[in-house]
Amino acid sequence: MDIVVCVKRVPFTQEVDLEIDRSKRFVATESLAHVINDWDSYAVEEAILLKEKLGGEVTAVTVGSEDDEEVLRRALAMGADRAVRIESGGMPMDGTVVAGILASVIRNIPCDLVLTGVQADDDNQAVVGVTLAELLGLSHAAVVRGIEVSGADIVARIELEGGVDEIRRLRLPALLTIQTGINEPRYVSVMGIRKASKKELKVIDVKELGLSQNDLVPPTEIEEIYLPADTGGAEMLKGDPSVVAEAVIDIMRRKGVAL
Repeated sequence: MDIVVCVKRVPFTQEVDLEIDRSKRFVATESLAHVINDWDSYAVEEAILLKEKLGGEVTAVTVGSEDDEEVLRRALAMGADRAVRIESGGMPMDGTVVAGILASVIRNIPCDLVLTGVQADDDNQAVVGVTLAELLGLSHAAVVRGIEVSGADIVARIELEGGVDEIRRLRLPALLTIQTGINEPRYVSVMGIRKASKKELKVIDVKELGLSQNDLVPPTEIEEIYLPADTGGAEMLKGDPSVVAEAVIDIMRRKGVAL
């Protein structure tokens, strides 16, 4: 089974105090480390597991600058066979534009399955995978946390709300967006990444894809992002349980809760 997996390099924002950049359209990333998007890491691992079980090849694809090759090297170190970077030239992009760029490249890569992460850590839009499926004309499923291949079909376990799962059968070729927890991404050593640095990495300029100017203009625009306003802290209630219970009921009434 030949698989294409889409990956993205994102700023590592956990356990840091975020600041808004001067444009007020994104967080300041100059002092932040960058890592592979968490959801994409699970997608790469799932692609490698399928290759190990069924044979075939895995191609990792990303859209970005030379710095973004870091995540492709990681995918190669995990077991991907080839990697492709699409040079974006630093132009502004939203999920729709990224999906269009990816589609124009993936159309020329023979594959049975396309995997993406459910969403990206930086924008949380969760639109690239499903938009890509529509542009490629592929059957697809989102938020997948289990995969079984059955002949010319793939059986996907899909996470729904409220702890409910859905089992869906799709005819290959197909596209799946992968949920975290579907597997345990393998450890990648420094030596493994060094060996991966010697593997071929193809670079395609977005200008070579024959996309029109309209294809590269984001249909959505972020006007402003801002940190949530500071609010009062939690109110700690102390005393006899009956007194605390009365206080809780009083607070709920003042907040408009029907009792």
